[in-house]
Amino acid sequence: MSSSLREQLVDQMTLEGLSECTKKSYVASVKGLAQFYNLSPDLLTDEQVHSYIHHLITRRKMNWNTCNNYLSGIIYFYKKVCRWENVGRFGIPPRPYKKQLPVTLSMEEVKRLFSAVTNLKHRVLLKTAYSAGLRVSELIKLKPHHIESDPSRMLIRVEQGKGRKDRYTLLSQELLDELRLYWRKYQPQTWLFPGYDQEKHLSYAAARKVFMTIKKKPA
Repeated sequence: MSSSLREQLVDQMTLEGLSECTKKSYVASVKGLAQFYNLSPDLLTDEQVHSYIHHLITRRKMNWNTCNNYLSGIIYFYKKVCRWENVGRFGIPPRPYKKQLPVTLSMEEVKRLFSAVTNLKHRVLLKTAYSAGLRVSELIKLKPHHIESDPSRMLIRVEQGKGRKDRYTLLSQELLDELRLYWRKYQPQTWLFPGYDQEKHLSYAAARKVFMTIKKKPA
């Protein structure tokens, strides 16, 4: 995919307020299609797109949820960037997403997990996500003033969460105590969890890396 088409795709997604995770997924979907044929994706036919998705399912044995994500990105590209009319599913029949129940931890397991994290910033990052029930994309965009610690409130404001809607979630006293320790040590200004550049929030990839590292750590 040419840099021009990629920029158009990213610009359109930015205008529509799509999440960073969705942006990366859609770009990867279209890039994979272009690399498969070694052609610019705007030159491909419906039949070629159909064959590519068929290849993902039958040859690469990709699960249907992932294929649906790929197809969503490709459909978005042809609708919004190429401006094709009457873009359908390229002959791919719809299937419902398979929902898998998440693995749950007991309270003791959660406590052992937290106690294994010695880095204060990483521990508070994990505790905030767990205690407040935040997605990574919501967690990294928290600002200090989103923590409403007045005893009559005890809330965390989540701006532009899933569905681009603002909402509130509960702030526990235990989490507030940890956040105060964190504040005294790091004194964050613009973002509650800043990245290497203090004017920017921690990246999605960096936060995910922290979680994956903690997950592999023996409790």
